[in-house]
Order: sequence, then C-alpha cells, then structure tokens
Amino acid sequence: MRISYSAFDTYQNCPLKYKFQNIDRIKTPKSKEAVFGSTVHDTMKFIHTPSILSPTLDQAMEHFSLAWNPAVFDSPDEERAAFSQGVRIIQDYYQKNNPANFNIVDLESRFQIEIGNKENQHVISGIIDRIDKTEDGYEIIDYKTTKKMPSQDKVDSDMQLSVYLQAFLSRYPKEIDNIGNLKVSLYYLKHGVKLSATRTVEQLKKSEQLFLEAIQLIEQGKFEANMNPLCDWCGYQNICPMWKHKFKETRKIDTEEVNAAIDEYIELKSAISITKDRLGEIQEKVLQYMDQEGVERVFGSQGIIARSVRKTYKYDEKKIREILEPLDKWESVLKVDGIALKQIMEILPYNAKIEIEKAKAVDKESKSIAVKKK
Repeated sequence: MRISYSAFDTYQNCPLKYKFQNIDRIKTPKSKEAVFGSTVHDTMKFIHTPSILSPTLDQAMEHFSLAWNPAVFDSPDEERAAFSQGVRIIQDYYQKNNPANFNIVDLESRFQIEIGNKENQHVISGIIDRIDKTEDGYEIIDYKTTKKMPSQDKVDSDMQLSVYLQAFLSRYPKEIDNIGNLKVSLYYLKHGVKLSATRTVEQLKKSEQLFLEAIQLIEQGKFEANMNPLCDWCGYQNICPMWKHKFKETRKIDTEEVNAAIDEYIELKSAISITKDRLGEIQEKVLQYMDQEGVERVFGSQGIIARSVRKTYKYDEKKIREILEPLDKWESVLKVDGIALKQIMEILPYNAKIEIEKAKAVDKESKSIAVKKK
C-alpha cells in the first residue's frame, strides 16, 4: 500500500474522510486556507532557491503578488485581509532571517520510503519543504501557516517530522550515527516562530509502527465517521452521515412527518416534564429514519439530534496475564477490567500497550441519541 503523511493524518482525524478522499476519489474544491498556504509555501521556495544573489524583500513581494488568487475568497474584504496577512508573513520572515545565511541542501524534496517486512511491505511518500546543512549536522524544516501554534511537546512527538527524518536517513543512511545532531523543525510563519526538536531511533521505530497499525485498519475497511474540530472545514459534509441531513433541502428526501418528529423530539427532550411513552415512540421514528437514510445526525429547526454508539470491551484474561506477569504488573490488576488496565497503561512499555489493545474485544454495544438545542 502507498500512503502519504497527509493521508495518514486524515485517517487519524476521520477515517471516513480518508475513504472519501483516497479510496472513493471524491473531489472537493480547494479551501481558501489551503490556497493561501500553497501561495506562501511557493514564495518561501522562491526566497530560498539557490542563486548567486538571494531575492530581495521587494522581489519576494512581487512573486507573492503574481501568485495570488483572489477568486477563492468570499468577499473583497476577506481577500484584502488575507493578502495583507501574507505580506506581513513575508516582511516578518525577512526581518528575522537573511536567506543568504542558510546552506540549503534541498527544497520541496520528494521522497518515498518502505516500511514493514517483505511479506507486508508498504510505501510512505511525501515532500519535505526544506533541508539545511548546519555546522554539526542537518535541519529538516516544514512550514506551517496555521493560526494556532502548538506547545513544544507537540513538536517533540510530531509524526510528520519523524517521517521526514526517516526519509532523510533513507537518503543519507550514514547520518544515523549523527542522529543527535539532526534537527527537525516546524516554522509557524504567522507567528514568526520556529520550534525544533530531535529524534531517537526508538521514536522512529514507534512512528513506523503507528503507520503500520493505521494501514492495517484501512485494509480491514475501518472507515467510521469521527466528529472533530476540522469538520467545519470539511468538503464532504453533504455526504457524511454526521452532516448530510443538514443538506436535506438540496437532496429533497425529507417528509413533513419526519421533520415534525425531529422537532417534537427536541422539544420533548428539553422539557422539564417529559411524557416518556411519547418520547420513546418519536425516538423510534427518528432512529428508523436515521437507519433508512444512513445518517448519524439529523437537523431540525430547533436543534440537532445525534446518535452515538457505546461499546464496552472485555479482555482475554489469559492473554493479559501473559503480558503483565513478566512485567510484575499482574497483581496491580487482579481482575481484568478496563478501569484497572487504564490505571497502569501509562507506565507500561509501548509494545505491551499494543498487545493489550489486541487482546480487547467488543463485549456490548448500545446506541443512544443526544440533542443540541439551537
């Protein structure tokens, strides 16, 4: 299987979006945020492309202006604000960095690395924004145009940087002996701040294992929708079971009876005194409609009804004991249950955590719905 970091990241955030994007190949328009980021990245490449003389600030501004696409923005005011933000990013970058001072090894370096064993081999592909030669090693840099800047902890464990370092080492394998001097960095251009870290060989092995686990789930067809903060920017809302009912007017499939049931359910649920029998009847009607249309949330004039699945797990006691006894942790559990295991999971070795997850199986599954009032 061939997978990129961005596809892996998409799967981690929402497996169903991964399916729409990478398996079903359903195209969506590029968001204005993505267009803005691409234009800034292109300008950074222009600034650092090796030449006798590095581009001046004015030349970088001209390049940015020529690459600018105003058509993706919703209004002239929004377009002007975004353009001004891009200008400030470039000005700030020149104030803090002299392009002539960097020893650039490569820009937008494409890679593909193999992971797994011979019987189960896969390829990770991608593009590294920039690789610099430093006094005692190298630095791998990825530009970010996001509004939020994370903590140092995020950079210390960032999967993307681990993959990029693996790609670098596949190109320069002898540098593994100098891994302590190989720096990986995220440059947050809107903030003018670069956050850096290093990696160990063990961290690289763990990142590869996480990729293999995600690939295994993909090959098993695990594509559940996952609600997360990125949903507001997702181009697949009209076909996602969590959102597509919101677009009922364009799909023209709802009946007055179902709409009335949704609104009445929300009213009854939020009332102080609820007629339980009537609520149960309406809930059944709403759940039947959800099954019929393949949606997990329905949108009424007074709010949203969302269905969730609750799963409880049971553990194979024999397998858990085999894992924990050599670690002298079996007595800490005594009875195999999720609460006891959760309490000791944080202090277990990585491999033991993985084996415990494999020993878990669904015991019970129940569905419920929740209401969000407008």
